[in-house]
Amino acid sequence: MQKSLSRYALFLFSSICLLAATACGTETSSTAPNGLKYQKTEGETMGTTYHITYADSVEIELKTRIDSLLVSLNNEVSTYIATSFISKFNHSKSGIPLIGENKKPIAPHFYANLQKAKEIFEKSGGAFDPTVMPLVNYWGFGYTEHLAITSVDTILVDSLRKNYTGFEKVVMAKRDNITYLEKANAGVELDFSALAKGYGVDAVALFLEKNGITNYMVEIGGEVRGRGKNERGSGWIIGINTPSETAHVTDFQSKIRLVDRSLATSGNYRNYYEVNGQKYSHTINPKTGFPERSNLLSATILAPDCMTADALATTCMVLGLEKAMELVLTMPDIDGYFIFGDTLNNFGMEYTSGIDSLLVKE
Repeated sequence: MQKSLSRYALFLFSSICLLAATACGTETSSTAPNGLKYQKTEGETMGTTYHITYADSVEIELKTRIDSLLVSLNNEVSTYIATSFISKFNHSKSGIPLIGENKKPIAPHFYANLQKAKEIFEKSGGAFDPTVMPLVNYWGFGYTEHLAITSVDTILVDSLRKNYTGFEKVVMAKRDNITYLEKANAGVELDFSALAKGYGVDAVALFLEKNGITNYMVEIGGEVRGRGKNERGSGWIIGINTPSETAHVTDFQSKIRLVDRSLATSGNYRNYYEVNGQKYSHTINPKTGFPERSNLLSATILAPDCMTADALATTCMVLGLEKAMELVLTMPDIDGYFIFGDTLNNFGMEYTSGIDSLLVKE
């Protein structure tokens, strides 16, 4: 049965950010009222931070192994690491080997991101497209030097879009029992920044599950996956911040109870720059080549896995409110919570019916 839609009335303007509420400290532990012993660990990865809380009665030390997992992931999908697998592809003239003679991916983290990117590309009609890397660099949000655009070269933007953007410009071809990932021309590059953090959350969560942990919350840069119960014996509470460029990360617009699901939020309220009164955000529309600006201020997506939630949140920001809601309503096991603005600096919220029972009423 198709999901229905709920709508809130307009309120005074603010904007969004996501914060998973966890305690600080490199590694701490405590015994909860439910009798379970919870460990908390945090660190840095992917240019941001991670926070993990999990119930572990035998107090296994997992931080070192988690950090090692995240390093291996970065070494495959980070465009900021010159020797990473994705950088090798981006800087190659025609492509690189992807699957070896043993029929296994040479870089499994990269391969998983590539497959999910292709899936969301197809489901979104091209609104999600990881080949936007040259455009992301042009607008100053990529791995090249971050320089604000003071004079937009529309001819160059159109050239980058036509020559280098489009998933059809990246293909897999098999030769001599080896599968290569090939590009249409040397300038084609990939960018997994819109789903890699979500993938990292999933990778850590699956690692915890393999170690017998069934109550946990994993957060990387605001993308979250929760399973089981928190220290208070309920679902994990995740805050969605008021959508203001000056709002503090502890200013919550709403709170959602996350039970055995993942959540990711995308918005243009923080990662942007302004030149001569014109704001340029980091969300690049692959169909226009320009930063996307619409009345949709943020998109929060709930999904079974965090990589899907992460990719769809960015997709929704590209699509805008109406098309984003249309897409989410057609997808099973997906829920969306959207904050939008109007010309009078008011904002409102729309969300799928599955969200209603998850909102924490205070």
